[in-house]
Amino acid sequence: MKKSAWLPAVIAPVVVAGAIAAPTLASAANDPIAGTDPTAADVIASVAKSSDAQYSGKLSQTSDLGLPELPAGSGGSSLEGNASDALSLLTSSHTARVYVDGATKQRVQVTQQLAEQDLVRNGSDVWTWDSKAREATHVTLPDHVRESFRDGTMTPADLAKQAIAAIRPSTTVSKPTTTSVAGHDAWQLVLTPKSSDTLVGSVELAVDKQTGLPLRAAVQADGQSEPAVQVGFTSLDYGAPAARLFDFTPPSGAKVTTKDLSDAADHAGSHRGAHGTDDAPTLTGSGWSTIAELPAGTADQGALGADAQGLIGQLTRAVDGGRAIQTSLVSVYLTDDGRVLAGAVPVSSLVAAAK
Repeated sequence: MKKSAWLPAVIAPVVVAGAIAAPTLASAANDPIAGTDPTAADVIASVAKSSDAQYSGKLSQTSDLGLPELPAGSGGSSLEGNASDALSLLTSSHTARVYVDGATKQRVQVTQQLAEQDLVRNGSDVWTWDSKAREATHVTLPDHVRESFRDGTMTPADLAKQAIAAIRPSTTVSKPTTTSVAGHDAWQLVLTPKSSDTLVGSVELAVDKQTGLPLRAAVQADGQSEPAVQVGFTSLDYGAPAARLFDFTPPSGAKVTTKDLSDAADHAGSHRGAHGTDDAPTLTGSGWSTIAELPAGTADQGALGADAQGLIGQLTRAVDGGRAIQTSLVSVYLTDDGRVLAGAVPVSSLVAAAK
């Protein structure tokens, strides 16, 4: 499954925490959140212990960023089959089945228009499957990247960790209140940026009282009453899923691609891209107003097909030095020299940062 098969996790750092890399969460006790009147710190600490949770559930993701709704696959093959699908995920609702058995066994199933995309991880083995394209990809994770492996899937836990990473003097955290998600009692926190330079109005987190598992995360744009992005469980059952769910064999006739991550340690250390450029974003600013910048050549529109260029032209507007789009929650600026800048800030802030 390509990373665009679910709302890309790369959006979460930009939208929720201003592209701040989430630090390791503080250690937490193995007991449920103590008492009936926990502090916000107690609730936040409880999230750390949920990494070993075992459960099956159904996730619902909704997005309302002010973009026109696009049907999945509307862009044609010159969009490489996925750009419009990714945009569709930002403009309409989607659901996924999730199966988790601790930190190293996960399965995510996304169904769209009679097609299914799966990501299956079992220890060091990772498979992705696209039933529409009948393509599978197999990756064996080296020991040094197993803990840092990211599959591109966004869950309430992913959003929660990014929001928690943003907690600093620039953020006000509310006192926990009681709520319920998918039939489970939860503590609810509201994180509100103090900065006036961000498009983020608040982030709302619901954390299971008994397990510390984030059950729902919603990001609200400044000045809006409804969430711009929300991910939450609509059903959730604790307990180890069936072991067979984490085994995958490609169907007969499927195209199978094997990827080698043996040099991932060097790649992670140097962040050098295929063209000798630094493929890790450069971060400027701080907190909720952080801007992420990818280098020249990242957005080479000349290499795109006519449909892709047309879609970019449809969604963006001309600004000084390039083209840009500002949604209710995040802005993206494509410079004439191929750089990409993004952040939960107005387009004017991106243009200024690019100079």
